[in-house]
Order: sequence, then C-alpha cells, then structure tokens
Amino acid sequence: MASWTSGVAAATKAAEAPVILVVGDSLSAEYGLKAGAGWVALLQARLAQQKKPHRVVNASISGDTTAGGRSRLPAALRTHKPAIVILELGGNDALRGLPLSGTRDNLLAMARAAQAAGAKVIVVGMQVPPNYGGTYGREFEGLFAEVAKATRAGLVPFLLKGVADRADSLEWFQPDRIHPLAKAHPAMLDNVWPALQPLL
Repeated sequence: MASWTSGVAAATKAAEAPVILVVGDSLSAEYGLKAGAGWVALLQARLAQQKKPHRVVNASISGDTTAGGRSRLPAALRTHKPAIVILELGGNDALRGLPLSGTRDNLLAMARAAQAAGAKVIVVGMQVPPNYGGTYGREFEGLFAEVAKATRAGLVPFLLKGVADRADSLEWFQPDRIHPLAKAHPAMLDNVWPALQPLL
C-alpha cells in the first residue's frame, strides 16, 4: 500500500509540475542523435540537477516551419497548459526560401497565443549562411529580435552560437552540415539557459 501511495503521489506531483513546452524543428527534435542527447533532453537533466520542479515537453518536429508550428500550437497549449513556451522555429522557412514576412507573422501569432494562454515565451533566434546574401541574412536574423521586442518575450539571439561560428565548425556538424553533432548540444543549451533561467 505504501509503494502504491508513493507512486500516486509522484504521479500527481509530475502532473502538477510547471511545463516548459519546446516547439521546434530538427534542431530540437534530436535529428540524427541518440535519444536523450539533444539540448531539450539536457535541459530536463539540468532542471533536475538544480532541483527545479519543471517538466519539459518536447513538441518539436523535424522539418517543421513556423506555419506548421502555428497550426499545431493551439492543441499543444490546451493539452500541456505550459508555464513557459520556447519557440525554436524559422530555420526551415529560410531553407525553403519562404517570405520573411510570413515567418515574422507566424512567430508573432505563436508568441501571442502562448501568452494569451498564460505562458511566458522565449523566442530562439537563428542565422543563415552567407550564401543567402547579406540583406536576407540580416533581415532573417533580425526578425527574431523584432518578435521578442513586440511581444516582450525572452530572446536567445542565436541557438548555434559557439557552434556554427567556430573556426572548426564543420567538425561540430553531421555530414549534412545542417544538424549539429551531440557534442554541440550542451553549448546550445548554454545559449538558451540565460533567457530561460529568470523565468523559472
């Protein structure tokens, strides 16, 4: 009976733990990695290590765009009732050459929907390689800060800082040169942490 009671108590505690919902693409969905090696899983481990009660829900889908994230966010908000939402989308918009105005509008809508549901929001920034052109690259990089400012959300300026901008960056990516190796994900978590920590 004691073990059953303690099990119920643990399940109840887990259900009541504040949820951090990560809505992202392959960079958050552990593409090409062993389960548990990505920055989202490392985040859950860090929270436990620091005795934070939060439970991380990874709602990331490889290949997803901001339009895809926008369409599935309402159901995720209803299901998980998150205290914090981390928006890590936009990279696939750029890879597909989608209009920046649409990316901006989708992120704005997602941030506002999450806030309307009572969650605090963090917008995770991304950059594109120089071959996309200077103007496009600057505008793409800037739109994440614009969304964060417009919604008073937290901002991670660049998820791959310290990875993609390294002199030996090719050694930190999978053969496709898009998806980081497991050894890069602790640095990715360190990029997210300063924006997240004040919200915990």
